[in-house]
Amino acid sequence: MSDPSKTLYTPSRRALLVSGAASVAAFALAPSASATTSATMRQAPAFLREAPLAVRSLDSGIVRTWAADTWRSLVAMTDPSTGLPADNIPESLAAGDRSGYTSPTNIGGYLWSTIVARELGLITKDEATARLIRTLKTVYRMGHHVPSGLYYNWYDEATGDVLHEFPGSGDRIYPFVSSVDNGWLGAALLVVKNSDRAAAVWATRIFDRMRWDMFYDTNVGLKPGLIHGGFYDAPPPPGFSGFTGNHIGIGPDVWYTNHHYDTTVSETRITSYLGIITGQIPRAQYYAMWRTFPATCDWSWHEMQPVGETRTYLGVSVYEGAYTYRGMHIVPGWGGSMFEELMPDVFVDEATWAPNSWGRNHPLHVRAQREHGLIEAGYGYWGFSPSSDPFANYREYGVDALGLNPEGYFSDQEKTNYDIGFGECRAATNPTPDFGDGVVTPHASFLAMMHEPGEAFTNLANIQADFDSYGAGGFFDAIAVGSGTVARRYLSLDQAMVMGAIGNVLGNDVVRRAFSTPAVEAALRPVIGIEEFGASPVA
Repeated sequence: MSDPSKTLYTPSRRALLVSGAASVAAFALAPSASATTSATMRQAPAFLREAPLAVRSLDSGIVRTWAADTWRSLVAMTDPSTGLPADNIPESLAAGDRSGYTSPTNIGGYLWSTIVARELGLITKDEATARLIRTLKTVYRMGHHVPSGLYYNWYDEATGDVLHEFPGSGDRIYPFVSSVDNGWLGAALLVVKNSDRAAAVWATRIFDRMRWDMFYDTNVGLKPGLIHGGFYDAPPPPGFSGFTGNHIGIGPDVWYTNHHYDTTVSETRITSYLGIITGQIPRAQYYAMWRTFPATCDWSWHEMQPVGETRTYLGVSVYEGAYTYRGMHIVPGWGGSMFEELMPDVFVDEATWAPNSWGRNHPLHVRAQREHGLIEAGYGYWGFSPSSDPFANYREYGVDALGLNPEGYFSDQEKTNYDIGFGECRAATNPTPDFGDGVVTPHASFLAMMHEPGEAFTNLANIQADFDSYGAGGFFDAIAVGSGTVARRYLSLDQAMVMGAIGNVLGNDVVRRAFSTPAVEAALRPVIGIEEFGASPVA
């Protein structure tokens, strides 16, 4: 009989983003459980009542407690011999319940979380250094694509070995080199390099051999080029659709994916940033990505008709489109999730460096998510991002109206679609939907805390008070707020996002300061700082 806690599922788009567009691996997550508090037991929705503990602004003491418990989950996930964190662990936090696999993204998240834990006084400087060096020594010796210095998607956290079979099922894994996976590892390496003198030696060795231009494809319709989803350096799985080549001209040809990252409101812009910072990718590549797709009728398949005008930056013509939602103009992501909008903002103070683009869009996206949860959908809670599925394994959640994806990242379990049509090109199918069992994830609110600290804190305090949503390792990964069903597990990436955001909010921008050195600012700020999005608080 199979172990139900190791149920596999087909990778979602976000699983593909994190670990390769054609990966056949999947997350193995523990089954969900229902919370003891049901929706019918609550007296009033959160936006109609006082926050728990009568708090309306951020309470730093409570947030530090949340950070300490979150760090406990990351320690529990981490193998003490290799220093590699598992992908996930159930609420038991028992070593024997670790997932049995990890990724470059997970490893990067543990590295920056260690810096935050040190900054907040959760661990000593010596312990932080020891943890960092242990992890980096393992990473340095791990199998990787040698010509580019880039890492594969799945490893055994107990040994550091590349995985060729998935733990539990034995399903075959074709090692894949993912651009976004390597991007988060690379970002973490720069944080360590600039934060810990002893560990910096190892972080520099690993970072300096990474070639971001290995992903840079100039032979695409959007000029001056886009970032591949990734590549295989051995024969790919049956049915793979791609092409062979080698963008750096070192080593044998590889099998590249046909899919590229082509939207700027995406977590994948961190890879573009790293390429620009190192000089391996031209600065103009940042402007090759869509802000929205065009407003013409032959593009009417996407979520709604955008408004905007065309501007030119660094010789590249850019349609500065925006969607209209609740009286605001907002530049959408692919799925409308907090992760897409704000994850790179953990490392780069985008709102300050680019006040007329990210400085507008980040606060508007947070406000839109809050108003969706509290007003439009009436859930009483907010914060929507890919996470554990309280009813199954893993799912992409978001605010459908803020996403280009016509299939949507939905905010509720029922997958309620929002469709106001595409101007005169396509009629609306569901302009005023009735939403069902909304699913919120705490990491989304922690990311939002960088822009709405009081509102995010109140939301999290309500979630903690109203549901059985908190354990020894901090907030569980997701809560269906209508039924009270809770995904009682911890994901290392989501916990690392919590740590990164808290580090910036309480630790004087510790992650941003470590990543965004004067040299990084000199390379990147002039690129992103000249843009003017079509975003506006008033449509």
